[in-house]
Amino acid sequence: MRVYLPLTLPGLAEVLRAGSVGPAPLDGFAVTPALREAYASGDEEELEYAAMTEAARSSLRLLAGSGGTVLARRVVLAAEVPPESVHWSADPDDPATVTVDVAVPVSWVASGHVDAPEAEADVAAAVEAFYAAEAGDEDAAFTVDGAEGHDLLWYATQELSDLA
Repeated sequence: MRVYLPLTLPGLAEVLRAGSVGPAPLDGFAVTPALREAYASGDEEELEYAAMTEAARSSLRLLAGSGGTVLARRVVLAAEVPPESVHWSADPDDPATVTVDVAVPVSWVASGHVDAPEAEADVAAAVEAFYAAEAGDEDAAFTVDGAEGHDLLWYATQELSDLA
């Protein structure tokens, strides 16, 4: 099952050093039955994009929690995880959210997705506005949406060490 795991660039460097994303349990995002129900008309590619977008927002949360001490670029790893290790709830507010109950070896990672350097200013502004947006501030939400307007770039697994 394809699972999208949110990280930061320092987190990516640690994953590559350690050889796995972990320890378990891990928060991730995937195409779940609840996501399929929420996007009744979406095809598989659209559903995967929705799950990755949720992971990118979670990466933004990690950046906001860093206190501005890391480079403002969202990072998401796409990994193939055995379905029996992935669990989800039917929460309609978080239809793509899953829990992975094992550490994810780097060998399971299919690709990485990272903001382009050109997105850094918008992502940094979104980091500053993140908690206010979650509290309902519409101006802050507009700023966060500005970062989410940037698509993440695709990287092959052998290219990830160049980013870290």
